[in-house]
Amino acid sequence: NDAYIGLVGEVVRAIEPNSEADPIAILLNFLTAFGSVIGQSAHFTVEADKHPMRIFGVLVGETSKGRKGVSWGYIKRIFEQIDDKWVGKIQTGLSSGEGLIWAVRDEIRKTKQNKDGSIEDILDDEGVKDKRLLVFEDEFSSALRRMRQESNTLSAIIRRSWDTGDLQILTKNSPAKSTGAHISIICHITKLELLHYFSDTEAGNGFGNRFLWVMVKRSKSLPFGRSKSLYLEEMIEKVKKAVDYATITEEVAWAEETKPLWEKVYPELSEGKPGVVGSVLGRSEAYVTRLACIYALLDREDLIQLRHLKAALALWEYCERSVKYIFHNASGNPLADDIYHLLFKKPDGITRKQISDHFSRHKTSEEISEALSTLELFGRANKFTKPTNGRPIEIWKTTLSENSEISEESEIPMED
Repeated sequence: NDAYIGLVGEVVRAIEPNSEADPIAILLNFLTAFGSVIGQSAHFTVEADKHPMRIFGVLVGETSKGRKGVSWGYIKRIFEQIDDKWVGKIQTGLSSGEGLIWAVRDEIRKTKQNKDGSIEDILDDEGVKDKRLLVFEDEFSSALRRMRQESNTLSAIIRRSWDTGDLQILTKNSPAKSTGAHISIICHITKLELLHYFSDTEAGNGFGNRFLWVMVKRSKSLPFGRSKSLYLEEMIEKVKKAVDYATITEEVAWAEETKPLWEKVYPELSEGKPGVVGSVLGRSEAYVTRLACIYALLDREDLIQLRHLKAALALWEYCERSVKYIFHNASGNPLADDIYHLLFKKPDGITRKQISDHFSRHKTSEEISEALSTLELFGRANKFTKPTNGRPIEIWKTTLSENSEISEESEIPMED
């Protein structure tokens, strides 16, 4: 498959036989770690904005048995042999925006008044010189729960981390700030936890579309495990050369041969889509570009060749299918979603009065009309009228089965 090209393809194919992890999880972990290790020198420019190789990825399993965590150990082992300082930049626990800033803070200075009345500028905290940080959050549900607290700043700071890396909270009790932070994130969560804790606010405020959402499952059963892959040792030198190249690279640009394909796919990628799915996929063109740059850098090139863009598009296509599978029933209108699920229980349809009665008449006619219009707009419900001796009765039926929006192809196939 196009996503498993070059060096990352070699790494995934070496690890996959020895691990119960889903190959797509190994792939995403490697790309995220590589983007973290190289720092923010390498970037792609879109108008006035720079896009370093920061990736935020979420591995979503149907259950806790999805082997999300086992995909990380091999990747960490590769990069710790290349850059032992980077291993110290791996932290766990997304709790607050202030805590995230503190992990990559600038030096903190304060003024001190001397006995003679003179003012002196002194160093209060040396700060963090190496602004790389990889947050490994294997309990992403905990972070989502914290973000529901009104005073929690985590969502805003994560969004800013993806955008610019210049972080600050303008409160008297938060003196720390960070300039040029290079934060990458890997999270694990089950689908059930995600649907329970991921709110319409996170979808609507742009938090969700800063992440690549990837459905994963256990690839095989290895009750006795397998020996560590000998091939990894042979590839570490190749990865090191790619890291060294990417670390000193600055701007990455389109190769001439790639521009026609990008011109072809860009309109669809950049076109907004309705509902929660559309909100979560709202940065598709930016993410495809970042991924294509990483693929290019792994080949030690500063031009995005055709194969690099095709690889990025293949991975994005899987992420898009994952998002549709996870959020396929979510419209962005909570009442519409409630009515949608109600319709599944009534395959013969229900009347407007029955819908109103279901909510104990606590929803206004206007609210119900708006929700039904949303379902009709998304093609999830149709309206029918039944003639009577008086006013016709309005009947609503769902148009979809629960799994109709889920692709039958549940994975990116590995190359032989």
